[in-house]
Amino acid sequence: MKYFNKIKFNHLFFVFINLIFVLAIFYLYRKHQVGNDSTISEWMINYQGGFTRRGLIGEVCYQLAIILELELRYVIFLFQSILYFFFSILLLIYLKNFKINWLIIFALFSPLFLLYPIAEIEVIARKEIFLYVGFIIFLQLSSVHYSKNSSLIYIFFVYPILCLIWEPFILFVFFSLFIIIVNNKKDTLNKLFFKGLFSFSSTIVVVIIIIFKKFDLTQHQLMAESLMLSFNENCYMSCALLATKTTIYSQFQSVFALLTVEVIFRYSLIICIGFFPLALLSFNTKLKDKILFLPNNLLMILLILLSPSLILFLSGTDWGRWSNICYVFSILTFFYLLKNNFIKYNKNFIFFDKLYIKNKKKFIVFFIIFAFMWNPKTGMTGDVATNSLYKIIYNTSKIIFKFEGIRLYQNSPIIKFHKKYIE
Repeated sequence: MKYFNKIKFNHLFFVFINLIFVLAIFYLYRKHQVGNDSTISEWMINYQGGFTRRGLIGEVCYQLAIILELELRYVIFLFQSILYFFFSILLLIYLKNFKINWLIIFALFSPLFLLYPIAEIEVIARKEIFLYVGFIIFLQLSSVHYSKNSSLIYIFFVYPILCLIWEPFILFVFFSLFIIIVNNKKDTLNKLFFKGLFSFSSTIVVVIIIIFKKFDLTQHQLMAESLMLSFNENCYMSCALLATKTTIYSQFQSVFALLTVEVIFRYSLIICIGFFPLALLSFNTKLKDKILFLPNNLLMILLILLSPSLILFLSGTDWGRWSNICYVFSILTFFYLLKNNFIKYNKNFIFFDKLYIKNKKKFIVFFIIFAFMWNPKTGMTGDVATNSLYKIIYNTSKIIFKFEGIRLYQNSPIIKFHKKYIE
């Protein structure tokens, strides 16, 4: 397998991550005052009406805004910016010094990964950013350089907090459980069971409380009134949905109403294409040692770990977000196994190497089309977005340089095409 210069790639990846971070902060600041933005509404959920799911970070922001006498939206913006900064730094540290080949580059630049929140700015710094930061820290603590108990203690104290911030996190804790099993592969099944039970016991208790603690309309009204009285803010969108989606049935009902053959077919293609490089890497990778009941092939393991996320796709309409979350957990897990020498390739990826060697220009064009020319929309009914990188550059330039758009030669076919399909 052909590998690339690690130092050169690290520099390029550093520039890419920093560019993503700068654009994220730019758009977070620009839209933190927008009155109908989901990025903000989700963070406004708090405990002023009583305990409710997803209310922890909103309550922290609420109290800080009062203590510091700041606008709630500004406090949320600061939290989001700091969190995105930590995510960027942790990612750079975590993904450095790997042997890089073209298939890994394709996996890193999948439109389901880092570029997605910038291409779909509605999902920048949504609450899953907490999960990403929390999971990367867990993976670092699970490395061979730390005590094996460090990650278990971390899960016991941190994962319940992540569930209080965004409870669907429970669907992705199986990735952590898998890492524990791999990291403690010499332990007996009984010992692994008790380690898992200890580390996840606090999380299980929190999830049970979330499931059975009802949040009625009176409590929701108190929360909404507190936002209006303290900050002159409406409880809208994600915040308002707490009043309508109070049962498990109501969560699934909204998805089933929109589910069609076209939607299933479109997202099947999106997931297959977006996951293809990582799936190919995983298919040609196996665990070095047989571990208990786990299959040897990494692709089979990832499919098993991702299977609980089907509940998320059936209970929420933001399928673009769900695809992004699934991809982040999958690729971070792959790199953990690679970084800690738990897996090995069982064949060379000669197809990508030969394709690059034979015709570099066409290969680069193919890479650009795959990585930067499309992305899924946030909602399940949205069509696939095109020209992602160009739109990011074009729309950012419009804001910075304050021009309305391309208006010369408005009757020409090129400008008509641009206005219809690009703008």
